[in-house]
Amino acid sequence: MNRKLSFAAILFGLVILSLADTSSRSASAQSSADGKLRIIAFGAHPDDPEIGVSGTASLWAAKGHHVKLVAVTNGDIGHWKESGGELARRRKVEVERAAKLHGYTVEVLDNHDGELLPTLENRKKLTKLIREWNADIVISHRPNDYHPDHRYTGVLVQDAAYMVTVPNFCPDVPILKSNPVFLYYSDRFEKPNPFQADIIVDIGPVMEKKLDGLLGMVSQFYEGGANGSEELMNKDPNFVKARWQTVRDRFVSRQRDVANKYRKSLEEWYGKERAAKVEYAEAFEICEYGRRPNKAEIRKLFPFFD
Repeated sequence: MNRKLSFAAILFGLVILSLADTSSRSASAQSSADGKLRIIAFGAHPDDPEIGVSGTASLWAAKGHHVKLVAVTNGDIGHWKESGGELARRRKVEVERAAKLHGYTVEVLDNHDGELLPTLENRKKLTKLIREWNADIVISHRPNDYHPDHRYTGVLVQDAAYMVTVPNFCPDVPILKSNPVFLYYSDRFEKPNPFQADIIVDIGPVMEKKLDGLLGMVSQFYEGGANGSEELMNKDPNFVKARWQTVRDRFVSRQRDVANKYRKSLEEWYGKERAAKVEYAEAFEICEYGRRPNKAEIRKLFPFFD
């Protein structure tokens, strides 16, 4: 009797697990049923993905596509004065404000700033996030960068690029049937290899919105983040006005420099006449570890090149 009951219990448990797996897979399939793209972008800290892709994310979101930005650490040492839980909460509020402004989703993982490592646990976490989002596009830092958290975020996303399709890795989350397109944000680092602008997007129509989102991250940009100082807390109205202008000009210059540096790439996607008029851009490099899209597929994934 006990053996029969035990066998029945095991059989019942297997049925339940099977139903749960079917339900999970159905939910994953259903998430793409609306025909919209699903994009997930990783950054080391709360502000990194916003710097790299919030303009393009805003364009995707405006067309009804599903976009999620993930900070892999909570940014809890990214300030010259504040730290710990208080700073982590402040930075989370800052990126949540930007998310509402642009119309995308944001998540901040509970890893300490400055302590990120490319561990198996973190690889599994990012792999699961990509699968759960049912991603068509995954974006991250390149693995050569000035900040160790940036480098290791790039390594972790690279490590997930194949594993998202492997059934027996993290088997509790359904695999992706096809590998997403993995991309890198643009950067200025030359060694061991420079950034290559495979895809470049005109963000002029949403540049003011991108600036609004970034300027709302007061802890990082107005107050200087980890490299700020007490001098930036000057309350003199003339100083405050000048400081805001300095921060704004820096981001304007950044996106203008991308457009100017990769003008030839803009011509490839927009045509020479339109490309000549682009003032601000975001650029992306295709990671060879993910799916390698042709130009026709890129135009579907980036439906902005009319």
